[in-house]
Amino acid sequence: MGIRNFFNGERGRRALKIITKICLSIIIATWGVIGVTYAVRSIQRNHFYPIKYKEIVIENAVNNGLDPYLVFAVIKVESGFNNKAVSNRGAIGLMQLTPTTASYMAGFTGDSVLDLTDASLNIKLGCKYISYLMMRFKSTKTALVAYNAGEGNVAVWLTKKEYSKDGINLDNIPFNETREYIKRIEKSFSKYKNLYGNIVDKDKNFE
Repeated sequence: MGIRNFFNGERGRRALKIITKICLSIIIATWGVIGVTYAVRSIQRNHFYPIKYKEIVIENAVNNGLDPYLVFAVIKVESGFNNKAVSNRGAIGLMQLTPTTASYMAGFTGDSVLDLTDASLNIKLGCKYISYLMMRFKSTKTALVAYNAGEGNVAVWLTKKEYSKDGINLDNIPFNETREYIKRIEKSFSKYKNLYGNIVDKDKNFE
């Protein structure tokens, strides 16, 4: 019996119906998975890992040799993209800069009016500060520890063998708050690269 004759028979028609149902089930299941994946991705983008001030971040990140995703991660962790955020230590704005640090960075950028609630200025000075710390400490991770714990503390820690074996990388971070800070930055950095991998032509590792 040929294939055509088989499907013209009763058994063939039943088999064809079963095959059709299986194919439809697979298609529906596939689209369901795609739909759920898209929905989860959309929720993560809109509610947990948003991107705001995109053009400003990318411009200043590129100008300072930084990965834009790292800058988004810092802003996410520091202020949750609240340009009016003020910490109990007096840090202000999106990237939580103190007036003292901002003034020092402004000496490099040439800015004179330091309204740290201004998103453009805050991101500009914040990116300059991260770049400055990376040049000083030769490690992205160490620079970010300094961003949170202070340059002076990190400079001392790097001289002590219990904290740093090579004087560049920190094997142990004394402050619990800073250890958690670095974990949050790493997680956010990874999430931003995964969720927005197509927004910029960069592919740098956290280290």
